[in-house]
Amino acid sequence: MAQIVSPENLLELRTEWRRNATRAVLAMGAFDLLHPGHVRLLEQARSLGDVLVVAVENDDDVHSAAQKNRGARVATDRPVVPLAERAEIVAALAAVDFVTELRDISAEDWVARFQPDIYVKGGTRPLLLGTAALVPEKAEGTNWDTVNIPLEPGYSTALLIERIQQFRQ
Repeated sequence: MAQIVSPENLLELRTEWRRNATRAVLAMGAFDLLHPGHVRLLEQARSLGDVLVVAVENDDDVHSAAQKNRGARVATDRPVVPLAERAEIVAALAAVDFVTELRDISAEDWVARFQPDIYVKGGTRPLLLGTAALVPEKAEGTNWDTVNIPLEPGYSTALLIERIQQFRQ
């Protein structure tokens, strides 16, 4: 099982990893109601480096994001699972080495402070040339590569919530 550590402790580990040329991969997200899409994304992310760090977003940020997308699919309060429980579940995945809870830091600030070798984003833009290749690219002003991993079709937390709500009807 992965270790759940504070952002501060991960920054210390990151310094050590740089000295040892250990490639750190960072993935972030809500990871609310874990499903096969989450697992597959994290397995692919792990294959990109030596250590996979997963930052689990705080409850307020997840709630705010859900409110912005409220009419899109499912009207529900999110997260369904509290931060500490989501972190524990993610830490139990074989692909994950370290988990941190983003309590007092935004996701954007965490990426900038941690400065991974590779920052993994799930399905944030169309694939180049229609291929499933993981093409790293460096965003302007950063020291890390960003890799976009396509989302698994048919899997999302919103779809899972929708299925659960159907049982109530």
